[in-house]
Amino acid sequence: MKAAPARSAKDLRLSFEFFPPKTAEAEGQLWETAAALAAYRPEFLSVTYGAGGSTKAPTLATVRHLIQTMRLPAAAHLTCVGATKAEVNAVVADFQAVGVRHFVALRGDPPGGVGTPYRPHPGGYANAAELVAGLSAIADFEISVSAYPEKHPQSPDVAADIDMLKRKVDAGATRALTQFFFDNDHYERYRDRVRAAGIAIPIVPGILPVHNLAQVQKFAGLCGATVPAWLASRLAPVDDRPQERMAVAVDLAARQVEDLVARGVGEFHFYTMNRATLVSAVCDRVGFAKAGLRATGAAA
Repeated sequence: MKAAPARSAKDLRLSFEFFPPKTAEAEGQLWETAAALAAYRPEFLSVTYGAGGSTKAPTLATVRHLIQTMRLPAAAHLTCVGATKAEVNAVVADFQAVGVRHFVALRGDPPGGVGTPYRPHPGGYANAAELVAGLSAIADFEISVSAYPEKHPQSPDVAADIDMLKRKVDAGATRALTQFFFDNDHYERYRDRVRAAGIAIPIVPGILPVHNLAQVQKFAGLCGATVPAWLASRLAPVDDRPQERMAVAVDLAARQVEDLVARGVGEFHFYTMNRATLVSAVCDRVGFAKAGLRATGAAA
């Protein structure tokens, strides 16, 4: 990998992704994680939204707590699968009411699950571009969208992916967050093609520090990402030795970020798995700016 150039930590921007907790114990862990990562002064913390609105209530409760209690900038994921436009707009109004001004607009997985055919809901937003247009018509939201350096698994090719991204940008998207990847060449080739297509919004790389190799390999298989053999060969031998596994995972993720910085990237989106230790270690290793202050209300 390329060596990272001298840089100022303040020039690197961060965001973190969480999923809504399912138990009281998981909820407490999430608030502790958010408080710990808030020290890196993220641009925003995003909270995922289950297929067909299955996590609407916990997603709403999570972003409400982050915004109103912890005073942190939070973005709500939003999908349009399995709902009419009126139903989606009602969800948007609920999020607005708790202070959400930033959405991560996604089509969402088909109701039958990943790998099954996608059919737009009658009377609904047909795809993410239409959802972005709908959000833009409601208010002047900040709107992030998805991007796929290795191609969306349901797209015929990368060109179709980039065409959809352009449609989302034309509809009002202001940032693209990529699916996780481990080979930075995939990202750089994709970014070059995006720029050649006249798309100027930030293409923010999604970084997934590996907590569990088998789990990541499963995720990758579902979303069309690649887990390189060299990464698996580094992690597999230490899979049953937690301290060594964490050290290797930190090294791999930090090297990936540093190489991306060398390629001109200044903004990163971390998939946290609702845990702070590994992500914090990567951020410290890279040298992201740290405020040294925790958010308030973590245990409220």
